[in-house]
Amino acid sequence: MNKLGFGILRLTKLDPNDEKSIDVEKAKGLVDAYLTAGGNYFDTAYTYNEGASETTVREALVKRHPRDRFRLTDKLPSWMPQNREDCWRLFREQLERCGVTYFDNYLLHWLSADNYAKCEQYDGFGFLRELKEQGLVKHIGFSYHDKAEVLDRILTEHPCTEYVQLQLNYLDWESASIEARKCYEVAVKHRKKVLVMEPVKGGTLAKLPAEAEALLRDIHPQESPSSWALRFAMSQEQVEVVLSGMNELEQVHDNMRDKQPMTQREYQALEKVSEIIRSKTAVPCTGCRYCISHARCPKQICIPDYFELYNEYMRFDGDGGWKLAPQYLHLRTDHGAPDACIVCRQCEKNCPQHLPITDYLKKAAEAFKNL
Repeated sequence: MNKLGFGILRLTKLDPNDEKSIDVEKAKGLVDAYLTAGGNYFDTAYTYNEGASETTVREALVKRHPRDRFRLTDKLPSWMPQNREDCWRLFREQLERCGVTYFDNYLLHWLSADNYAKCEQYDGFGFLRELKEQGLVKHIGFSYHDKAEVLDRILTEHPCTEYVQLQLNYLDWESASIEARKCYEVAVKHRKKVLVMEPVKGGTLAKLPAEAEALLRDIHPQESPSSWALRFAMSQEQVEVVLSGMNELEQVHDNMRDKQPMTQREYQALEKVSEIIRSKTAVPCTGCRYCISHARCPKQICIPDYFELYNEYMRFDGDGGWKLAPQYLHLRTDHGAPDACIVCRQCEKNCPQHLPITDYLKKAAEAFKNL
């Protein structure tokens, strides 16, 4: 069993501060290794890396491999269009960026209650049906970040949907904010195929607390934490593809190994691991950067970077915080400090994890004030 898809979002950047500076030559090696190992599914979106994700798909994949060798999914930013003309403009730009004449899957990106309302105004689902009728896309659907109740309403009102892309991992399975299990069950009820994003929760499930990793190593000494996370998602029957944002060859080789479905004992082990992780994570941020890429912070606060530092600071109860001072001061030089937040909450409206970002920024500011 292996349902791995390649997410073109978290590739290595030549300049960490420039989302567009993807290391295309390195990406070529990763794409080749994934295809050689038997993979064929690639996922991108209009907004990923400010458009550079799509052009990287063109350079690393489309120009170098036959079109029938891979499946390509792209996404229309559901919050951007005002009318059908905007939809067509964005779609044509995506075809050009990717260097293709059609997409295998085309999704409305990031539907939530708010974005769904916007989508209905310009008939986004009608646009998807039009694309499919014209042979420009093979299958249609949407990626989703909201409650199960809203998902049920969307699928009821738009039965034309073929795919639903959900955030699904063992840490979020029973989350009251993400509702991963409940959303999955809604998709099953409506008989929709499920694509999985964030199976490793932005890397959180790849680097576990020592006691959590030891618990898993006792069962499978050679299996990586990432492999456990991917197997959890792949073990859900309705799941067709599990996306991973790989940026190292070792990750490709590990992720593409054959995987066995979860046993009851293994599910129980992951429940214990989840409890350990939650007890040691100050801010459950995945580093997707939607808080700053989808909403321009008026104070230019680099929220994910500060949260990463804050989590490391809290992991050791503040001991050794002086080691983080150079990185914190560097961030402050080029960006707004955590205490510069004016609580406009634009970041919170764009957080797929539904985090109280402004509250966490206050905590980070307090922790960092003496660094």
